[in-house]
Amino acid sequence: MTAGTNTASTVYQVTGMTCGHCESAVTSELTALPGVTSVQAVAATGQVTVTATAPLDDEAVRAAVDEAGYELTGRV
Repeated sequence: MTAGTNTASTVYQVTGMTCGHCESAVTSELTALPGVTSVQAVAATGQVTVTATAPLDDEAVRAAVDEAGYELTGRV
């Protein structure tokens, strides 16, 4: 029996990331959210791509980014 994989990817704009450490901090906080399967943070563009098993609550994403010390400015 095979299960289908349903994932949703969303790209967010995050301000304040300037280096690899910033990317790691944001990735770590977002990976901890329930349902998140992957996170790709790019400091150069400020974009963070989050893939999850279901669409994420924007406020939960904002809180995780805030916890990392950065600011979520919206979806791309």
